[in-house]
Amino acid sequence: MHFDIPGAGPMDIETILLDLNGTLRVGKNLVPGVRGRIAQLREKYRLILLSGDTRGDAAALAKELGIEFIFTPTGADKGAIVDRFGAEHCASIGNGLIDLLMVENAHVGIAALQGEGAHRKTLNAADIIVTNVNDALDLFLDGSRLIATLRE
Repeated sequence: MHFDIPGAGPMDIETILLDLNGTLRVGKNLVPGVRGRIAQLREKYRLILLSGDTRGDAAALAKELGIEFIFTPTGADKGAIVDRFGAEHCASIGNGLIDLLMVENAHVGIAALQGEGAHRKTLNAADIIVTNVNDALDLFLDGSRLIATLRE
């Protein structure tokens, strides 16, 4: 999707990188509302779930959501995925220290501060901080929200 950000110029986001634990789900549960938003976003973006798969179910969840899954056990792995898909065309959503490079290197890095908290370094690196992952996903469903947040 193409966005014209006043004061910051044009931005083309093709891929959204999503952290699992603490972001798409808190504890064992997918955050309510995520499933429907992902279904809508799949029509416009390439969605990739990045996780070290702590609970052993990330691949199955990604398949259920209809999105890609890439096993990323370290922060360096997550940062490398941003480079692989082209940082200038990536947005990312995460919360933990393991997400730092992903959030820092993506063109738009978003930190979600929810029930599991967020690491201070990741918050400091984020372009946008939200209190719920649904708010982060909504930025891409309604681009005017993203533009309003990033404009100078």
